[in-house]
Amino acid sequence: MANKRILLVDDEPLIVKGLKYSLEQDNYDIDVAVDGEEAIEKFFSSPCDLILLDIMLPKLDGLAVCQRIREHSNVPIIMLTAKGEDIDKILGLEYGADDYIPKPFNILEVKARIKALFRRVGMSPIYINTRNDFVVKDLVISPVKRTVTLRGEEIKLSTKELDLLLLFAANPGKIFSRQAILQQIWTNEFTGDDRSVDVLIKRMREKIEDDTAHPFYILTKWGVGYYFTEQT
Repeated sequence: MANKRILLVDDEPLIVKGLKYSLEQDNYDIDVAVDGEEAIEKFFSSPCDLILLDIMLPKLDGLAVCQRIREHSNVPIIMLTAKGEDIDKILGLEYGADDYIPKPFNILEVKARIKALFRRVGMSPIYINTRNDFVVKDLVISPVKRTVTLRGEEIKLSTKELDLLLLFAANPGKIFSRQAILQQIWTNEFTGDDRSVDVLIKRMREKIEDDTAHPFYILTKWGVGYYFTEQT
C-alpha cells in the first residue's frame, strides 16, 4: 500500500523542517508549499491525502486556499495558525476545514490529529455497518463511496460535513443536540463548541437545500437540536 501523501503549507522554515522530518519518520510522503498560490498549484498538479494548512500565508491566505480547494475536493484539511481565538476556529469551519490546531503545537498532537482524521475518513463507527445508499428525494448519500449527489450532481463536502450527514441520514427523525453532535463528530480530537455545530449545519444547508430558510433535509427542533427529515 502506498504511503499517505500530505501537503504541508507553511512559510516558517523551522516549522516546515520539523514537521516534514517528524512526519516522514511515520512513513508519510510530504510535499511542501510556502505560499498560498504554490499550495493551489501543487494540490491540483499532485493529488494528496491530507493538507496541513497555515492560515497566515504570503500571496494567498490559508482560508482562501481552503475555500478554493473545497470547491473541487473534500480532501481532509487541518488548519495551522498562531491565532487561538474561537472566531478563528469558526472561520476555519466555515471555509471547510476538518480540524484546527493552534500554534505553538506539540508534534505528537499533530500526528494524533492526522491519524484520527485518516481513521475517520476510512471508517466511522457511525455508519460502518451501513453499505446501502441513502436516497431521500433528490439526495443520494453513499457511505461506501463517501459521496453525495443532488439531482445527479456531486456535492463536495468536508469530512466532518459528510460524517454528520451520514449520521443524520442513518437516523431520520432522531434529534441530536449540539453536544451529542460534538461528541459523535469531533469525538475528543477538537474542543469545539455549540457555535461550531451551528456553522457546520449552515454550510451543509447551503450545499444541499434549495431554500436554506425553509430546509427540507436538515431540520431544527428549536431549543433541542437538529434532525434529518423522515420524508422520502
